[in-house]
Amino acid sequence: MSSPASDSPSTVGAQHRGAPNTQARKIRAGVLGATGLVGQRIVQLLANHPWFELTEVAASERSSGKTYSEAVRWHLDAPIPSSARGLVVKGLDTTLECDFVFSALDSSVAGSAEEAFARAGYAVVSNSRNHRMAPDVPLLIPEVNAQHLEAIPLQQKNRGYSSGFIVTNPNCSTAGLVLVLKPLADAFGLEKVFVVTLQAISGAGYPGVAAMDIQANVVPFIGGEEEKMEAEPQKLLGKWDGARFVEAGLGLSAHCNRVPVIDGHLECVSIGLKKIASLHEVSEALRNFEISPELAALPSALRNPVVVLEEENRPQPRRDVNTGNGMAAVVGRVRECPLLDVKLTLLSHNLVRGAAGAALLNAELLAARGFLKRPVPAQDLQLAEPVGR
Repeated sequence: MSSPASDSPSTVGAQHRGAPNTQARKIRAGVLGATGLVGQRIVQLLANHPWFELTEVAASERSSGKTYSEAVRWHLDAPIPSSARGLVVKGLDTTLECDFVFSALDSSVAGSAEEAFARAGYAVVSNSRNHRMAPDVPLLIPEVNAQHLEAIPLQQKNRGYSSGFIVTNPNCSTAGLVLVLKPLADAFGLEKVFVVTLQAISGAGYPGVAAMDIQANVVPFIGGEEEKMEAEPQKLLGKWDGARFVEAGLGLSAHCNRVPVIDGHLECVSIGLKKIASLHEVSEALRNFEISPELAALPSALRNPVVVLEEENRPQPRRDVNTGNGMAAVVGRVRECPLLDVKLTLLSHNLVRGAAGAALLNAELLAARGFLKRPVPAQDLQLAEPVGR
């Protein structure tokens, strides 16, 4: 089988304006770390998906052998999808009956497990942090840097993968921030960004932050979060030059705080622009940010992924977190900044746009471009090579 990299992006883009070529069957998806909060969201989002079918769930050895409904402590409002309830939970074995895997694994095990699945021929769509900043791994937000998928062939060459590869989505707070920064970068250029986050407790997973620590309180520290927020936008807003990722070169400072909100990360952002722009021009650039026809054809995509509200007291997590089925970045309070140029408040759903929904959208783009194929382990590919030329 040929590597996914053999598909020309222009050819594939023309071919996949709607669903990928799955008339015979849907593309089979597995979920690694399926019992965690993000894994549960992915399982939920895969129910009745038009392109993908959940066929495998995997988790720790203590869950292995149980049905999914027996193994999972379900935390979402809607019940476990009927298509997932009876699936038998497997361990992290690279013989899963699926065409690709989502990884919602804890970072303590994700690094080696994701590499093993990629080496075995699986496309790995990861929500974990381990490979985000690797020099040959796309850190992807389709609306921002879809062209970074061009790094996949080099990754496969560097690592000896056959049909397998790893693509990641960013940290939950980075996801909303960069989605808002992208139209401003395109219209005016960016020099400096200062951001203060108010992050929901669901971002810490389950059981998460102890009740005695977070109730009626704010915790002004989230381990590793500020470093991720300061590093990841540089890669996301940078360029792939054919051999490496060139960083955006932004001045960026982040303060990250945990607050007693269940879902939704609120961010207060001040931005220095390269070009002079009025507040109206900034608001219009955000409001009119529209994705390409290729991306608009993806089932989870929003044609206008940034929503601008005019009310002076919005966005609010309770009222606005599910805007666009949780895939929108909601912006309000666009105003002048006496230190930089403009300041605003943004909100995104940390478990959807910032995690499970982000991974699903990445997988949809990979499917539309022909990257998701039946796994071919490297050794099988080598056996198929003729001895002579």
